[in-house]
Amino acid sequence: MKKVPAPLKKGDTVAIIAPARSTTIGEMEPAVEILKDWGLKTIFGPNLFSVENQFAGNDEQRAADLQWALDNQEIKAVIMARGGYGTLRLIDKINFKNFCDQPKWIVGYSDTTILQSHLYNLGIASVHGTMAFQFIKDAEATESLRKILFGEKMSYETPANSLNKLGEAKAELVGGNLSLIYALSGTKSELDTSGKIVFIEDLDEQLYHIDRMMLQLKRSGKLKNLKGLIVGGMTDMKDNKVPFGKSAEEIIADAVKEYDYPVCYNFPAGHITRNLAFYIGKDIDLTVTERGATINYI
Repeated sequence: MKKVPAPLKKGDTVAIIAPARSTTIGEMEPAVEILKDWGLKTIFGPNLFSVENQFAGNDEQRAADLQWALDNQEIKAVIMARGGYGTLRLIDKINFKNFCDQPKWIVGYSDTTILQSHLYNLGIASVHGTMAFQFIKDAEATESLRKILFGEKMSYETPANSLNKLGEAKAELVGGNLSLIYALSGTKSELDTSGKIVFIEDLDEQLYHIDRMMLQLKRSGKLKNLKGLIVGGMTDMKDNKVPFGKSAEEIIADAVKEYDYPVCYNFPAGHITRNLAFYIGKDIDLTVTERGATINYI
């Protein structure tokens, strides 16, 4: 069990920063209103609306905002404005000492996998959930984030899937975006999967890229000693003119077929509209039966 930040309470301050792609005030305004309805105060990173090419300012500006949000003791949660690409360029510029002494919730997914995996290795839990620009995309996803942040008890159920592997496991839930888990291989932010229940999702990848990434994880031993696997949205996958011949889910199933642990497919999280929030670094009970899968935090 990792160090778990305190649940939010009304009156707390939340920061929105953009360590990756640029955003606009118009994209952030709905999130500010929703957070206000939750009883929270919102502040923006000083460089939130900076722009340099596709990024929300240059590396130094984005790193400065991340450091500011991590160190500011008045801030109780940090919500990423949006994903894209960019956090990998910042992670080695950040000093996490003060944050580890007084952790707060870090919220996001996709590109935020870089930060969340790094925090996991530092012993800090985080939240995989919808980002600020998506707060009005799906009411259920946003409400699930509120419940997670305020410490309400959460459990999820998913319907049966023909690829599911039946079984039960209890372990810490870790993971995030498959491409970024792959990109962290060999670094100090590399995901430790041994003895864990691992979540993966991805967007807009060639099917053979999915196969290559899964084979790398398998060959490096990252799939061997899992307690369980949860597969979220594998969204907008691409194929060549000559088809690869398998879906992303089938590629994953083939990579883990020799292992004896439960596997759940089509969990509602990732680059999908119904992107339900969950904790990274807390113990869950995963049960997969012929009727479907259930996930309960312990």
